[in-house]
Amino acid sequence: MTRIAIIVGSVRPGRYSRLVADWVLETAARRNDAEFEIVDLADHPLPHLDEPVPASAGQYANEHTKAWSRVIAGYDGYVFVTPEYNHSTTGVLKNAIDYLYAEWNNKAAGFVGYGVVGAARAVEHLRLIAAELQLATVRSQVALSFYTDFENFTRLTPGQAQLDALDATLGQVVAWSDALAKLRV
Repeated sequence: MTRIAIIVGSVRPGRYSRLVADWVLETAARRNDAEFEIVDLADHPLPHLDEPVPASAGQYANEHTKAWSRVIAGYDGYVFVTPEYNHSTTGVLKNAIDYLYAEWNNKAAGFVGYGVVGAARAVEHLRLIAAELQLATVRSQVALSFYTDFENFTRLTPGQAQLDALDATLGQVVAWSDALAKLRV
């Protein structure tokens, strides 16, 4: 069965990332074409990149990197949940991505962004990063706005259009993950 990680891209106190990731998982759990699990960066603390050799060499010196490698290598695709900080993604998510290379290759990625403008700029940055990692990004994405998808800017209340976008994103991530599987053997 195809395994998809829903990566919680913020560890900030009071974050909305886990709330959004839980919504993604709840929606994904209704599908029968893949297994979906949350990977919360708060559960995988990584210091600022401290490997002496670039990730593309695959020579990890630190146990936290080896553990992170095992987690990420175990999935066929990813859904990144990201807020937008200063027109980009979070430092903690970028750091977690930068730790690895081959573990991301020839897999699919989708994005669920949230913020004032749905984290559109953060997702665009993540797409550029993914290209360098040979991580195929799907076209569909979810852009949750604090103005329209959160009641009182706190309670997640996505409408049908967002559910449709999420279903399309999940479907594309699963399909592409399955299609890319033959490249990962």
